[in-house]
Amino acid sequence: MRLRGEDGYAEFAAARAGHLYRSACLLTGGDTHLAEDLVQETLGRLYVSWRRVSRVGNPAGYAQTVLTRTFLAHQRRRSSTERATDVLPDLADPHSAADDTPLRLTLVEALGQLSAKDRAVVVLRYWEDRSIEETADVMNVSSAAVRTRCVRALGRLRVLLGDGLSEYAAR
Repeated sequence: MRLRGEDGYAEFAAARAGHLYRSACLLTGGDTHLAEDLVQETLGRLYVSWRRVSRVGNPAGYAQTVLTRTFLAHQRRRSSTERATDVLPDLADPHSAADDTPLRLTLVEALGQLSAKDRAVVVLRYWEDRSIEETADVMNVSSAAVRTRCVRALGRLRVLLGDGLSEYAAR
């Protein structure tokens, strides 16, 4: 006998967990521990309602929506701004990473300096390649608010990445 919601859930979770984790890392500005927590909470919520979700035309999109809304809910908590230490997390071995590691680290650092909603807009629009209307629906805001946030967030990223990208290009 199968437990509630098991039909296909394990396969779906295994296939989408990596993508959800990468998106969560971008949303959290590189905080891998928080990203893991967000993915775990997202997959848990999906499991509870898997029978309904599996009948949706795009369960992967639904999962991304749940991830984004979970992230935004976390950012509204007062405790989300608390940091236990100023020490940076361990970085990957530079000899084992790809050639674009400095660029990716610069991008993640710049994303981390954006507000949570601006970061969510950038990730949904440019990482997830969602339309303005889809992004507005996921974030529960108007299309005009998404357009405004895109312009503001991209302008801020250009300023933040100006020095970082020129250092990368000089290599």
